[in-house]
Amino acid sequence: MATVLALETSCDESAAAIVRDRTVLASAVASQVEEHARWGGVVPEIASRRHVEALPQLIESVCERSGLRPAEVDAIAATAAPGLVGALLVASVTGRTLARLHGKPFLAVHHLEGHLASVQLGEPLPPGPYLVLLVSGGHTELVRVEGPGRYERLGRSHDDAAGEAFDKVARLLGLGYPGGPAIQAAALAGDPHRFRLPRGRVSRPGGGFFPYDFSFSGLKTAMLRLVRSMETEAAGPAAGHPLPLADLAASFEQAVAEVLVERSCRCALEQGLGTLVLVGGVAANRRLRALLEERCRREGLQWRVAPLAYCTDNAAMIGVAACERLERGLRSAIDLGVAARLPLEQAACLYEAPAPF
Repeated sequence: MATVLALETSCDESAAAIVRDRTVLASAVASQVEEHARWGGVVPEIASRRHVEALPQLIESVCERSGLRPAEVDAIAATAAPGLVGALLVASVTGRTLARLHGKPFLAVHHLEGHLASVQLGEPLPPGPYLVLLVSGGHTELVRVEGPGRYERLGRSHDDAAGEAFDKVARLLGLGYPGGPAIQAAALAGDPHRFRLPRGRVSRPGGGFFPYDFSFSGLKTAMLRLVRSMETEAAGPAAGHPLPLADLAASFEQAVAEVLVERSCRCALEQGLGTLVLVGGVAANRRLRALLEERCRREGLQWRVAPLAYCTDNAAMIGVAACERLERGLRSAIDLGVAARLPLEQAACLYEAPAPF
């Protein structure tokens, strides 16, 4: 069983972990949420600086807790794509330096492949193929997984990812950042059926709709118009009546969860895939989990979800993905750079020689 020291700095969370096969020996995450909350979103330059400050301490922490030093692991791994370039470079350069220093293989990991692997930190998965709904701040995708490294994207968002929609609507409602937890908290006391909001579909150029694709722009616009109309009414005869924030948050959360669940389950059934897997930061949303579990049981689908602790960005999932690649004899070129954008289907290029970038 391979033991990997893994690093993750693709966006606004610095993380390190030591993973042996699918077992986490130690994991540590330093979040920058409070700092970026002042700006209503991630500031790339600030994120990069904070990664530089936090990562050495995180590596020291997981080494101390696991009882292993970098010289004692089998390989070093780091996220190389996609993400903020400056942020990605922090983990990549650190990982490659440690690999050179200790004579270890280096594995560059695709961030989304890490999310796909995160479910393995919980219940065992049935053999492929299966369908993964990956929902995070930057990605909303339906991915058919045949096996390690064998992916086919069946659906995607054509505008904002679900997590981005949560952030923007939370800002509209004055609920703070990040939007997912803020809306979930506000929605607890709300009526999810008070406001009927659109479930956006994506038109095909030749007519009809893409059956498994997502669009959240219309939903955001509907929320904006609804809030503005209520604010106008509150300034008139209804003065003194505050916005029903709980009902607005709950109705928005319900709309997002319903469209994700409906299209995911339809995709799984029509593609003959008996298992549906939920991963990514938005997978932590309680309403989405509950609706997906209920629908899968009704449709006779097996379902799995990443453990709550490993839904948002972390290094343990990067370590699991690296272990799978290492078991197949793969490693990355030590001079491999990073990429802001790289489709999941091209993740195999991270193990090519010479380095593709």
